[in-house]
Amino acid sequence: MAVPKKKVSRSRRNMRRFAGGNRLEVVTTNSCPNCSEPKRPHRVCACGFYEGKAVFKPKTKEVSAQQN
Repeated sequence: MAVPKKKVSRSRRNMRRFAGGNRLEVVTTNSCPNCSEPKRPHRVCACGFYEGKAVFKPKTKEVSAQQN
């Protein structure tokens, strides 16, 4: 069985993997069922929902009353 003589670096390995046309050309998006915003599949939406369940409370933008 062949054994490599030297370690292949992460950079060289990744360049080899993506040089042969394996890279994704278009980023796929789905719409969130809760807020209808586009989101990547299998990821939590910015509104804090994943698969119809609330996972976390999103941070809200609070405007300080003391700003002039």
